[in-house]
Parts: sequence; structure tokens; C-alpha cells
Amino acid sequence: MKVRTRFAPSPTGFMHIGGVRTALYAYLIAKQNNGSFILRIEDTDQQRYVDGAVEVIYSTLKYLGLYWDEGPDVGGNYGPYIQSERKSQYLDYAKKLVSEGKAYYCFCDEDRLENLKKDAELRKIAYKYDGYCRGLSLEEAENRIKQGDKYVIRFKMPKEGITTFDDKVYGPIVVKNNEIEDLIMIKSDLMPTYNFANIIDDHEMEITHIVRGNEYVSSTPKYVLMYQALGWNVPEFVHLPVIKKNKDSDKKLSKRDGDATVEVLKEKGYLNEAIINMLALTGWSPKGENELFTLEELIQNFSVDGISKGNAIFDNDKLAWINSHYIKKLDVDKLLEITVPHLEKHYDIKDRLDWVKELVLLYQSALSYGEEIVELTKLFFEKDIVLDEECKEFMKQEGIDNTIDVFKEEIESITDWNGENITNAINNTKQKSNSKGKLLYMPIRIKVSGLMHGPELPDTIYLLGRDRVIDRLSN
Repeated sequence: MKVRTRFAPSPTGFMHIGGVRTALYAYLIAKQNNGSFILRIEDTDQQRYVDGAVEVIYSTLKYLGLYWDEGPDVGGNYGPYIQSERKSQYLDYAKKLVSEGKAYYCFCDEDRLENLKKDAELRKIAYKYDGYCRGLSLEEAENRIKQGDKYVIRFKMPKEGITTFDDKVYGPIVVKNNEIEDLIMIKSDLMPTYNFANIIDDHEMEITHIVRGNEYVSSTPKYVLMYQALGWNVPEFVHLPVIKKNKDSDKKLSKRDGDATVEVLKEKGYLNEAIINMLALTGWSPKGENELFTLEELIQNFSVDGISKGNAIFDNDKLAWINSHYIKKLDVDKLLEITVPHLEKHYDIKDRLDWVKELVLLYQSALSYGEEIVELTKLFFEKDIVLDEECKEFMKQEGIDNTIDVFKEEIESITDWNGENITNAINNTKQKSNSKGKLLYMPIRIKVSGLMHGPELPDTIYLLGRDRVIDRLSN
């Protein structure tokens, strides 16, 4: 059987990191098995629908290189791929189960259900629908429907025995059937619930592997029982660990957290290769020491048995490290694309683009993400620099004042401002001041940049400009 996976997001706004990781894992499972990756839009919850959200889903997946084989925009043999366009079929399946005695019409109103919930709270037990309408005859139910009574359709869960399924990450899961609530399949507006629509769509689209977050593990036995009631093969389940904000928190990473969406990461200047690489490592451990993978390499190396059972952490420090690896390989046009817009937000650089290009190239090896260029290069834009205590302490050493005085004279004597002459000035200072190594380069760097470390000193001095360097040496 051909492997078919799907990503089925709801169009409710930005793409959360957790959802994109689900898409990535589903994509990898399909591609490494020469299967198909399907995109399905689940828009039946119209109250949460956000205009433009479908386009965000498209653009995010395309930015990351996760192209789908079938979907709303590319078509396929199993469409439509938008859930609201499939709604006519769900009621038919539910009614079929009713006719076979596997589901029933429920007429309980909101007041009754609310009282059941309050009673469960008072008794300090988990709420579960009590099956009040379960014994209604089909004839009686149909008469009430003709009278205009509002209803939902519930699945008739078995009262005895157990239900088991083998999750590819968490192993065998066993649930007592008498602990499972009679699940609503069709709501009072005759629209399907999320759970029921998923089952129908996944079957009709011949999905073989369902990849989703582990918050659905407890619901999966309900799905298994409905698959069996409909006489269908049960797909493979791959439940993924929750992504936490950090290792010391029980809080899930949410859209309120700054870097929880691909859009924010992209805006900050993180590259698609790095985001994909980091997402793959958020809950999956590769064999061996290597942690840097292209998408094609992930297809070759990814394995479900490497997915963690414990919580995953989206590690921003590791993301920055991975991103720096990819930034070092960028050509100049792409490098400028992810950095210059951030400089433009803070400084007027429209008449200095050639200089900005050299500046950005100077810091390419130090960059972790595009926006970081603003902090790294502020010494080139701000008139005054402030030394920290470590720099001040270093500059108190004997002989440093003489080194700075000699270097200032050498710089003032330069008439043709270029890197070669600046390097000569440093070498001349070495000879005339009898200083070398750390006591030569570091005082000069501190005096002109305010920092103890940085990129090549002659290049830094050149881009700072003669007047600014002399001014700082004179302070």
C-alpha cells in the first residue's frame, strides 16, 4: 500500500511552530517511503476562521520547501481538499451508523448537559455524558426530529471490553471502553465535529499514517472504534511530543511567545533551511553526532523510532547556531536581503549602500540571524561609545596610552584611506611603541570600537572612517 500522509491545519491565523513540525514529520514520512503528502484545509469551525489564513498556510509551507502532492490549489484524485466543501457526506455516514444501531440521536439540551457537568464537579469526577438518549428507539427519535426538536448524533461507544492501538511513538495504548464518552459526530447545526470529519476524510483520502500532537492520544481509541464500526482499516498513528517553551517550564510554546511562528522567525532573518533543521530536531534525535541536515538529508535520515516520548524544547540558542551555519554559506544578495531591511529601520543608509554591503560582509561570519546585524554594527552608526568595566580595566595597563598616541599619529598621517595603509599604520605602531600581540591590537580595538573582540581590525577601522577613528582616538 502506498504511504499517504496529510497535514490538515485550521485557517485560524499564524502557523504555530508545533503545527509546522507536524507538517514536516508527515512530509518526511511520506517522502522517504516514496509516498504522497496531502494538504487539507479544515475550515468547518467558521467562528475561528481568519481571512487570509489559508494563504499564510500556503506561503509558510512553500517557504520551508514542504510542497504538497495534493491539495486545494493543486488538486488531486481525492478532493475536494477543503473540509467545508465536503460537508454533505458526513451526515450520510452518521445516519448509516444510526441505522445499524451503532449511533443514536441525542436531544439533551444545554441546560441538562450543564447540570451534568456541575454534578461531576461537585463529585470531583471527570465529566462524561450519561447516555440518557442512548435507549431511544429509532422510531421515537425520528418522530421528535419531525416535530422540529434539535438534536446531535452521538456514536454508541461499547460499554464493555477494551480498545487498543499501537502508536508508533508511545507503543501500545489500552483504554477501557466504559471510560469513553459517547462522542458527538454531528452537531445541532448538522455540521460534523472535528473528530468525526477527520475520520471520514482520512478514510476517503486513503491516509495511511496520521501524524499529530500527543494531546490526541487520549481521543484516539474513540477514532479506532469508529473506524471499526464503519468497517474500515485503521491507519497508523504517530503522536508527537508537546513543544515546551523551555526546559524549566511546563508551559507549552504558544503564539504569545515571540518566536512561536515561522512568520516571526522569517522576519527576524532566520533562514528556511535553519528553521526546517531546528524543527526536525525538536522532538527527534538523529543517529550519530551530526545535527545539521538539509531537507533532502532529513528525508534520508529521519526515522519515527527517533521521535522522543518526552516533551520537546524549541531551543532558540540552537536555532541561532544552526542559522549561523547557513548564513556563512549565503551569497551576498541573500545576505543583504536578510540584513539591510533591519538596518533601514534604525538608520538612514539609502545613500551608503556600497558601504553597507561591505559592512554586512564584514559581519557575515559573526551573524546568527538577520536582525542581529543592528546590534553588531551599532558602533558604526552611533557617535559615542561606552566602555564596559572590563575594557576600562584593561586600558589602565602601563604603556597602552603610548600605543594609542603612536597609532593616532600614524592614522592622522594617512592620506589615502584604504585597508593596506591602515595595516601599515598598525605595523608601524608595533615598531615605534614596542608593543605587540594583545597589548597592540586590543587597546586599538577598544579605543575605536568600544569592544575587546570583533572582526578584522583593519577592515573595522576602514569602515568606521578616518574622521570617526581620529575622533575616538582623541577622546
